Amino acid sequence: MIQIAFIASEAAPFAKTGGLADVAGSLPKALNSSQLNVTVYLPLHAKIAPEYRKEMTFAGSTSVDLGWRTQYVGIFHLIYEGVSYFFIDNEFYFKRHQLYGNGDDAERYIYFSKAVLAAMKHLNMKPDIIHTNDWHTAAVNTLLNFYGKHDDFYQGIKSVFTIHNLRYQGIFDPYVLGDLLGLPMSYFSDDGLKFYENINLIKGGIVFSDAVTTVSKSYAEEIAYPYFGENLEGVIQKYQDKLYGIVNGIDTDLYSPKKDQNIPVNYDLRSLKRKKEIKMYLQVKYGLPVDANVPMLSMVTRLADMKGLDLIECILDELLELDIQFLVLGTGEKRYEDMFKYYQYRYPGKIAARIYFDQYESHAIYAGSDIFLMPSLFEPCGLSQLIALQYGTIPVVRQIGGLRDTILPYNKYTGEGTGFGFLNYNAHELLFTIKDALTAYQDQNAWHQLMKQAMKADHSWKRSSKEYLAIYLKILGIS
Repeated sequence: MIQIAFIASEAAPFAKTGGLADVAGSLPKALNSSQLNVTVYLPLHAKIAPEYRKEMTFAGSTSVDLGWRTQYVGIFHLIYEGVSYFFIDNEFYFKRHQLYGNGDDAERYIYFSKAVLAAMKHLNMKPDIIHTNDWHTAAVNTLLNFYGKHDDFYQGIKSVFTIHNLRYQGIFDPYVLGDLLGLPMSYFSDDGLKFYENINLIKGGIVFSDAVTTVSKSYAEEIAYPYFGENLEGVIQKYQDKLYGIVNGIDTDLYSPKKDQNIPVNYDLRSLKRKKEIKMYLQVKYGLPVDANVPMLSMVTRLADMKGLDLIECILDELLELDIQFLVLGTGEKRYEDMFKYYQYRYPGKIAARIYFDQYESHAIYAGSDIFLMPSLFEPCGLSQLIALQYGTIPVVRQIGGLRDTILPYNKYTGEGTGFGFLNYNAHELLFTIKDALTAYQDQNAWHQLMKQAMKADHSWKRSSKEYLAIYLKILGIS
């Protein structure tokens, strides 16, 4: 059996800030099979709930060096939903209210990368493949390359690196190379971590892994060009022969309108009319006029530029003059938080802005709304549109990255499709597409058929996990 060590900075349900946690929480479970045994390594973040902590067992401790410091590495173990998890414990680094953004993330996650490799050796659990995710764990790929030259334990281990979002790269001062990573200056080169006058951890993940994946086929193509390449397009082009695009899946047990315990009413393909009961529940909850027939638009999102909120800003007056209701759930940039609060004040009864995040409420919004907006500037994969499909909520998306790969635009003549799409990053192109969706909504028979097509679309991990297996077998030389 092939042993996979899956390493991430966060994973649902233990600690979550974004889509990475959803992937890290569901992909290992999907990968576990008669051919693969997946072990997940995570930081023991302070926000991990007591209900999980009390089930953990202490597996041992070791230490790692960071420059002149020697730091403790505690190792705790938990079996959860059939997957084996090891949590790295160090309160100095992980007893924080936030997972990121404390000013010392370079040290925290380089420590974590070193600690994971040390924990594997301490536990004598040598994997065949180490699979890392985003810049927070990309140092593992580089360190594995270095350790393998000096320590038999690390020799022969292959590595895969997944880019979830190329915008966040782990760019730091060159002193980090020696002081924290403990690497020789030979790694500060164009063929190593050097990125202009700094080091770049995500570049190291690309250079020193045996395979690089990103989270949709379109995004894998896009990042080879300057507009999407975030100044790494040259590196992407150089290593394009080991780059693969694999679209993310979702946990279809967690996001299931038939059995979701986070929504007030359950429904399936044969009881779609019950979806309107959830809409009315939301209208009462958020102080909107109760009307089962008014089209309800929604966004569950991080309030950031990349999510296309500047387009929303341009059309919001025109949009809210239509016969619609609009729900927004999320936090982020103050500019957009204030914008939605202002429009909620200006258009009472038309928009409800909830500037926080609540998992229970997010499920109800996915299930109860009719149209889900996702007009992203760029979108490596996107999970929200996949979740919306599960609940029969029709996405309106910009046809970019993973949104292009997962949403088939509706054809009013043939009835085919699972959503509505627009191509150019243009506010009124978005508005016209929303109006197309609202026009289609008026024909409830056609709309119900569209909802059924959306719900039948398969975006589970089943297909994607087979693609990961094929990559694992390829880099191990197994046909």
